Amino acid sequence: MAGKDIEVLIKQIAKLPSLGSRSARRIVLHLLNKRETAFEPLIAALNNVAQNIKTCEICGNFDTVSPCPICSSPNRDNSIICVVRDVADLWAMERVSLFKGKYHVLGGVLSAMEGIVPEDLNIDNLEKRVALGEVKELLLALPATIDGQITSHYLFSKFKDYNLKITTLAQGIPMGAELDYMDEGTLQLALNSRKVL
Repeated sequence: MAGKDIEVLIKQIAKLPSLGSRSARRIVLHLLNKRETAFEPLIAALNNVAQNIKTCEICGNFDTVSPCPICSSPNRDNSIICVVRDVADLWAMERVSLFKGKYHVLGGVLSAMEGIVPEDLNIDNLEKRVALGEVKELLLALPATIDGQITSHYLFSKFKDYNLKITTLAQGIPMGAELDYMDEGTLQLALNSRKVL
């Protein structure tokens, strides 16, 4: 049986998504057996991120600098913004390496069940970005759920009077699916087959 401090570590790791107590116990044993090559570098990386993490002032991405490298890159297309629910979805889109525009993280989707209303989301900042006049397309890459569709319709009605094209990912993404769990091929197909609302 592990000591009290090690049990605390196991319980903390078990709180991470997709991990249970057995997986957490295996991870802790691995870290303890590989202190110099795994545990100490992990502690250093965690401390660095914990001390330096920022939310990008433009798009809402997480990084240790703000604006993030995507927003500050001169090689990204400023005329298209991909609107995503959260940072996990932004990272999922970046895994495909096909989208060359900028992003905007809403911080959730509208939900009557959870009481999430437009004021709870990062919509005002999106409107400020669009109002600058450089954006020509909003790509709504929101979950293929009822709440995702409601949010897409709300954004369409909010931005329909602006001089821009509003598109969504193709329906190659199954209903109820999360972008973060999609493979690169499915995301690539959906991105290439996006449609105008």
